[in-house]
Amino acid sequence: MNHQEVADRVLNTIGKNNIQAAAHCATRLRLVIKDESKIDQQALDDDADVKGTFETNGQYQIIIGPGDVDKVYDALIAKTGLKEATPDDIKAVAAAGQKKNPLMDFLKVLSDIFIPIVPALVAGGLLMALNNVLTAEHLFMAKSVVEVYPGLKGIAEMINAMASAPFTFLPILLGFSATKRFGGNPYLGATMGMIMVLPSLVNGYSVATTMAAGKMVYWNVFGLHVAQAGYQGQVLPVLGVAFILATLEKFFHKHIKGAFDFTFTPMFAIVITGFLTFTIVGPVLRTVSDALTNGLVGLYNSTGWIGMGIFGLLYSAIVITGLHQTFPAIETQLLANVAKTGGSFIFPVASMANIGQGAATLAIFFATKSQKQKALTSSAGVSALLGITEPAIFGVNLKMKFPFVFAAIASGIASAFLGLFHVLSVAMGPASVIGFISIAAKSIPAFALGGVISFVVAFIPTFIYAKRTLGDDRDQVKSPAPTNTVINVNDEIISAPVTGTSESLKQVNDQVFSAEIMGKGAAIVPSADQVVAPADGVITVTYDSHHAYGIKTTAGAEILIHLGLDTVNLNGEHFTTNVQKGDTVHQGDLLGTFDVAALKAANYDPTVMLVVTNTANYANVERLKVTNVQAGEQLVALTEPTASSVAATAI
Repeated sequence: MNHQEVADRVLNTIGKNNIQAAAHCATRLRLVIKDESKIDQQALDDDADVKGTFETNGQYQIIIGPGDVDKVYDALIAKTGLKEATPDDIKAVAAAGQKKNPLMDFLKVLSDIFIPIVPALVAGGLLMALNNVLTAEHLFMAKSVVEVYPGLKGIAEMINAMASAPFTFLPILLGFSATKRFGGNPYLGATMGMIMVLPSLVNGYSVATTMAAGKMVYWNVFGLHVAQAGYQGQVLPVLGVAFILATLEKFFHKHIKGAFDFTFTPMFAIVITGFLTFTIVGPVLRTVSDALTNGLVGLYNSTGWIGMGIFGLLYSAIVITGLHQTFPAIETQLLANVAKTGGSFIFPVASMANIGQGAATLAIFFATKSQKQKALTSSAGVSALLGITEPAIFGVNLKMKFPFVFAAIASGIASAFLGLFHVLSVAMGPASVIGFISIAAKSIPAFALGGVISFVVAFIPTFIYAKRTLGDDRDQVKSPAPTNTVINVNDEIISAPVTGTSESLKQVNDQVFSAEIMGKGAAIVPSADQVVAPADGVITVTYDSHHAYGIKTTAGAEILIHLGLDTVNLNGEHFTTNVQKGDTVHQGDLLGTFDVAALKAANYDPTVMLVVTNTANYANVERLKVTNVQAGEQLVALTEPTASSVAATAI
């Protein structure tokens, strides 16, 4: 790659005076653009040295690749005269250029609270769905599975007990997460959650009937009768309580000093918050919460299949705005009161929308002749079918417009179909082709048929329209000189650089890695802090932030090890390194360390990505079927190209 020429082409397509600020990370240029309408997007898409572009949080990001992006950045800075900046600087510039949106700020708060507890809710929800499969009649046969096989009854009851726990003790999970988000001690938040679901209180699910029967018990507090009501299955009251608790705690920390602060602040915060919880905040927000739940159920019942269809039509557009970040809060409330609500109508609609977007993206894969587009659409389409739609929506469908529209129409039709058959989910889970595991057992066939409708209605018109309009869109890339086309790679096994849980790159919450734009490989959710060399080779890339390493192995593989998502913003905090560019390393040598616990505490995703950036030089790059891996164990298998494929490359 000629880095000076790449910088020139980037500036020509964006405009030399159209860049407000520029920084880079391990793989991409991060730019703040004055006027994005002036960007020649087609020229960037056609550039063989640009692996992709996307816009997020006010930043326009251009994917170049490790080992090259820093050189292109240096050339770009030299040509524009811009001041060198860090990703944090860019983030601040981008934020300053954006108008404050109170609604989006509120949605961000809800997202920050609910995303950490979603795994617990998904686990409980899927266990609940499994229990429903075991106990539902007329699913596989007239009788339920446990009726036909009584020996499974105990297993079903045990599964039901485990499934109920996350929802029964939801205030504890929410109290911890929300208090942490509001700046308080999360353990005090969990304590308030425990107080709200004490077994001695009237169970939250029975409060209404107990009150109606006149059997509610009360505390007499200075003549004030305070109901001994629990808050199982409640969301809004816990959020209100967590905010008050965190505010009080910060107030007392500010005004009480030294040992007195350590001793008395927790007690004062808990006792005052507890009193307010049972006298004012809890009862008021319980009323609001019940009204919201009843309103949603009433809206669903009154609009029926028409409402579901409209919701399905608009769902992907809602995703673009970010408003879908509020849905976990609403869905949690619906599922926590499933006996009254029957389940959630949001999940089935989200599944139809995601299937539609995935189908439209795959239609482009089959219609296009561009190898670059095929590489993006294949991985993005499959990811969308499995519930991760950002690469498909932002990387393909929105750019081309018509796939997004056809997918939205398909989602609307499929969602209306689900509305006709009253398909609801009884658990949180993956909104995707495998979403049937979260659907009420009796509605699984209808859900599956709805998924087929969404896929077919999105795929066929997108494919037909694409074939008519794309024409011959082959990549216009100059062939390299034959003397420089020998691919010097061999079969190789790449080891895990860290200890943890292995998963597909497509599961990573970053569209550059999940769409495999940089190349194929594997991801690891780390459980240890040491990073070791995955193979013998030479260090080709290091960074002052110590968050990524580039290695060229002796067998020819070019490896990127990226520690966490957006961790470049930490400027090296929580990271150490033992190597420098040019060092020779052997498999198992310690490259450095990173503090996994500290990254999590700072709200950074610590997932480690191992990417083979010269994937195109191999016949196959495959993650080995392992789950729990130790650093140094085999993780990714590389297969060298056949003689015929090497010859084809040289032509």
